[in-house]
Amino acid sequence: MTISKCWEKETGPRLEGSRSLDSSKLQAPCITRIPHGGYRLFYTAVGPARPFPNCQGYILSAVSDDGLTFKTEPGIRLAPQPDVPHMSHRVLAPSVTMCDKGRWRMFFESRGAADQPTVICSAVSLDMLNWEFEEGIRLQGIDSLGGPRFLKFADGSGRLHCFAEKVDKNRSCKTTADIICADTSNGINFEMQTGFSFRQVQTEFDSMGITAAEVIAPTKVDEDYTMVYSEWQDVPAGTVVPLHPSNDPNADKKEFAAASIVADMSGYRSRIYTAYSHDGLVWNQSECIINGSGYGGQGLDAVHAEDMSLIEISEGVYRMYYAACDKNGKWTIASAITSACK
Repeated sequence: MTISKCWEKETGPRLEGSRSLDSSKLQAPCITRIPHGGYRLFYTAVGPARPFPNCQGYILSAVSDDGLTFKTEPGIRLAPQPDVPHMSHRVLAPSVTMCDKGRWRMFFESRGAADQPTVICSAVSLDMLNWEFEEGIRLQGIDSLGGPRFLKFADGSGRLHCFAEKVDKNRSCKTTADIICADTSNGINFEMQTGFSFRQVQTEFDSMGITAAEVIAPTKVDEDYTMVYSEWQDVPAGTVVPLHPSNDPNADKKEFAAASIVADMSGYRSRIYTAYSHDGLVWNQSECIINGSGYGGQGLDAVHAEDMSLIEISEGVYRMYYAACDKNGKWTIASAITSACK
């Protein structure tokens, strides 16, 4: 069935910084179902235990029996590779899918130096704990690509959705970002969908572009595709925006997480939206489904709600995990569940 446009936020964080690996900042979750039962949540984090001084983020994991209470797993699932130029600083925003020979494949955003565009890379695993980088780049463009979300089709092929952004190096973050997609038959080689681009700019609330978009395919011929995506709102006119450390060549001399949170809280807002499509390529008018209370307001997601990951927990019922930032600049992983529209 087509996913409901009505969502109910669930109480409390699903995950928050609790150790030296993730105490500075965590975001960009990816939820998966463990074959023998339960759930594994992958997420992006950074903390004082980072593996090398210039590291700006890596991918960790936590497990849960019920999808609500998570226990972090020791160690780092994926870390940047200082000797690989396009992967030397940060890996983030994982998207995990089952592939061939009982293996799992993770697509992720990969960042090098500030003057290099971000790209999409991949890694494989037999147990979802130990990951091996796959050589090369899965997807790249003239501008930065990121926030990958993989949609697997019944025949084993798939479609990768990600943002394509143009960055103003003198500002905190992106100036425009659309969603593009590329198709694959083997998870390694991708062909861009020529001419496809999704961006719904309707009001000042969604003026800065999309950070991630996950698409759920219909299970019946008369149903629609559902896209759930997050979009940023620009700062108020006249606001002085600090340079985001990911755009700063000297960021390796700073505390990356603290500097990025200052930029996050400089007047930007992010919210989560949904849109529908008959063919998965042409999308209709969108609606906001997760909206925080704003600066100074209450709630885990008062200022930011973005980079969501969805999973079906019973027939037609979905849970969404998303990165949330409160009025104090604290990032956690929150959740919401589909509900009947009133």
